[in-house]
Amino acid sequence: MKNYLIAGGSSGIGLELVKKLSAEGHQILVVSRTGDSLDGLPGVTHLHKDLLEDELAESELPASLDGIAYCPGSINLKPFRSLKPAAFLEDFQINVLGAVKVLQAAQKALKNAESPAVVLFSTVAVGQGMPFHASIAAAKGAVEGLTRSLAAEWAPAVRVNCIAPSLTDTPLAARLLASDEKKEAAGARHPLKRVGTASEIADLAHFLLSEKSTWITGQVIGLDGGMSSLKIA
Repeated sequence: MKNYLIAGGSSGIGLELVKKLSAEGHQILVVSRTGDSLDGLPGVTHLHKDLLEDELAESELPASLDGIAYCPGSINLKPFRSLKPAAFLEDFQINVLGAVKVLQAAQKALKNAESPAVVLFSTVAVGQGMPFHASIAAAKGAVEGLTRSLAAEWAPAVRVNCIAPSLTDTPLAARLLASDEKKEAAGARHPLKRVGTASEIADLAHFLLSEKSTWITGQVIGLDGGMSSLKIA
């Protein structure tokens, strides 16, 4: 049995990851604003926090943490001319400073574990220029930089990796996938002709937290239906 902290683990990719870890008999601390979706999941404890406003204390965490996944994110798609500096700041706070807050609070607990790992989340839009993604791509680009910096600083004690998905069918993306027509159009832009699922992204996060990936660190791994590397007719 291991101890995990999943920030944003009450919906979407985070919830799917919590379910996978729970099914294996691990202890999971979920830090999120709501916890109703976690009811009945064995080994799961919910800590009510809004990571944009609330502090996370070292004393609120287990003495040892085998893994952390920071799952909160944002999808703020607007023309550059419509994006005020406040929008850039909000995306940075959600995606970067929230992760920093969690990792700084948990650093000691991570280093008390035998083979700990951290998983962060970026987006395909960092490496693949896309219109209307300026704010979120800027924030997630910082997440990728944080991933590599911490992987270097914390090696060999802690592994740090990042997943860069394309559009995934989660509550966060509900507005973009609100109808079958929208979902089909979004899927058609990918070489594999569909959008991703939360469970698929959680599978990779689960792998990166596990002992099956102990020689992987400092990586930003695309999980995007081929969008970042393939051009099809």
